[in-house]
Amino acid sequence: MNIQWFPGHMTKALRMMEENVKLVDAIGYVLDARAPLSCFNPQFQSIVGNKPCVFVLNKCDLADPAKVDAWLNYFERRHQHSVRVSATASSDAGKIAAVFANATADLRKKYQAKGIFRPIRFMILGVPNCGKSTIINCLAGKKSVITGDRPGVTKGKQWVRLSGGLELLDTPGTLWPKFDDNTLAERLCFIGSIKDDVVDICEVAYALINQLQQLYPQQLGVRYGVDGLLPVGEVFEQIALKRGFLLRGGEMDSERCAKAILDDFRKGKLGKITFDLPPQE
Repeated sequence: MNIQWFPGHMTKALRMMEENVKLVDAIGYVLDARAPLSCFNPQFQSIVGNKPCVFVLNKCDLADPAKVDAWLNYFERRHQHSVRVSATASSDAGKIAAVFANATADLRKKYQAKGIFRPIRFMILGVPNCGKSTIINCLAGKKSVITGDRPGVTKGKQWVRLSGGLELLDTPGTLWPKFDDNTLAERLCFIGSIKDDVVDICEVAYALINQLQQLYPQQLGVRYGVDGLLPVGEVFEQIALKRGFLLRGGEMDSERCAKAILDDFRKGKLGKITFDLPPQE
């Protein structure tokens, strides 16, 4: 499966980020905790520059806690600010705000020493569907920006002013023009960062089963009552039969089965899963 998806609005979004990064003091980099490494956009590296950065590991309620710990330890060893959150949990707003404040504490002191009192501005970056807008709404305590459980909801920049002297710039979820690592691209499909309707949904489901067999083989048996160690195609067929995903005449409804498997993963029904480990240091 060769996956490539970079619609025109993403080029525009990257240009907008480059133009507006000079207006902000720091970066909030949102990563899906189920695939943090896959969410690192190489296009963002030149945009972020040397500005203070907070890595927000989002959707931790769906992720493997041990691997999330490994990522937090990775950032700590590199003296980088990070926080684990479930963006839909309003109780996490205080944690995010605290880390944002800590990351810019020196800058605040510098401004105060000069008698400058203005909001601290963060640009919020991330791949599509990582939860940037949901996190902003969580911090704001209200629906300040549009959200949706699909990529491409945020189309342009949106400024949100929060209490405590903080302003956030929401930006469209953005990928990069070419995926050199197909496994990475598959994982972006799993978490919904690449639209389902631009890929072969059955191939994505096959790839998900394959990666689950390598990392969490027991989850397939627990969820579907199938032998998760069988070849991928046989596992897929067993799931279709068990769930009754059949067309007239008893033929397998492959598309319906594939959508159900991906939906189960995205809703956490296959367990707490994280595909990516931190890079070896």
